[in-house]
Amino acid sequence: MAMDPRRRRRRQRRAGAIAAFVVLALGLAYFFESQATTTVIIVRYADTQPGDSGDQPLSPAGAMRSQELSRVLGDIDVVQGLDAILVTTLRAARDTAGPLARRLNLPVLDVDTSRPSRLARHILRDYKGKIVLVITDPETLPVLIPRFQGSKKVPPIADREFDSLYIVTVPWYGKVKTLRMHYGAHYLPASETDLPPVLPPQ
Repeated sequence: MAMDPRRRRRRQRRAGAIAAFVVLALGLAYFFESQATTTVIIVRYADTQPGDSGDQPLSPAGAMRSQELSRVLGDIDVVQGLDAILVTTLRAARDTAGPLARRLNLPVLDVDTSRPSRLARHILRDYKGKIVLVITDPETLPVLIPRFQGSKKVPPIADREFDSLYIVTVPWYGKVKTLRMHYGAHYLPASETDLPPVLPPQ
């Protein structure tokens, strides 16, 4: 028995509407995935041996700090984890990245940090929606963060300050956020290390 033409047209319209909804849903899912938040973690290379070469290896304290960085960032994203490790060409930066790179089986990629604006554009273009670690020198770090439209109030990095870790989240829409954390042995400014110890009340 042939189906009523009106019922056939209703079924066809319903099937067309469902197909259109599926296409729209897939399109929206792809759009939001492609426009996801990019997370950039920025640290200075760890503590170095004293010297005048400008490319010193890590000190024992720096080696310990690199292990701590691996512990802190090894599972920073419980779903996927870190996507890339970018470092300045200094030996200390590569040594700082070593334990984490081995833990995650990621390559350590050298980048030119002398042009922060260009580096920021490279990250936002090639690592969109990813989590990227950048290990750089203390002069570049405060300059790089504003290039992501992050905080312009990042203080200068002191000569022996190695414990600051910045997380810059760049959403596809909305305000960029800059978080500051600390890891490893805590840095104390000289003025604080000169203070007498605080004794407990008697």
